[in-house]
Amino acid sequence: MDAHRTTQHHRRRPHADVASLSYPPEGGPSPQDASFPADGSAPTQSHTGYQLIGQVVGPRGVRGELKVAIAMKDPQSFRLLQQVFLGDHYLRFQVVRARLHEGQALLHLSGIDDRNAAETWRGAYVYGTREEALPLEEDEYYCDQLQGLTVVTVEGEVLGRVTDILATGANDVYVVQGQAGEILLPAIKDVIVRISLDEGLMVVRLLEGLR
Repeated sequence: MDAHRTTQHHRRRPHADVASLSYPPEGGPSPQDASFPADGSAPTQSHTGYQLIGQVVGPRGVRGELKVAIAMKDPQSFRLLQQVFLGDHYLRFQVVRARLHEGQALLHLSGIDDRNAAETWRGAYVYGTREEALPLEEDEYYCDQLQGLTVVTVEGEVLGRVTDILATGANDVYVVQGQAGEILLPAIKDVIVRISLDEGLMVVRLLEGLR
């Protein structure tokens, strides 16, 4: 049985045709702590479209470049960013240039053109959109997209709703709560037949022993 490829807010794991990606607990690191979890950390629930990708260490040079401590699992992704959001109010800036240097990212942002302007952002958190910072591959989903889906069998029986996603190593497991209690569904192709976000539906095939 092929394993579906699942991702957990910043951490990708095998999950062949279907994958998910969710945020870790709310709240980033404290302003005094510039070390980040390997996969970043999420802002508050009201801003779940943003992904923490770093923290401004300070300016570099006299032309407004920002030195950024990286909070992305793949630092090379910084090179692909077209926009970032700074600080608690998520102020949007276009990325003029992004490069890597000695383990940090160097960002030149539109409107930050000298050292004084860059200095004002020292210590600020840097965010990207979830879609840019954590792009999905074909047939991948964010975990919060899957949670709450109605789960039905190929025969049309309603099993309940997805309430949680467990990381088990080989593949993720979808926790389904319904009138008959809890059912654990492995996120593998033989079990997960179809997912439709538009319909709010996950169609599954119950293998022997799953009920």
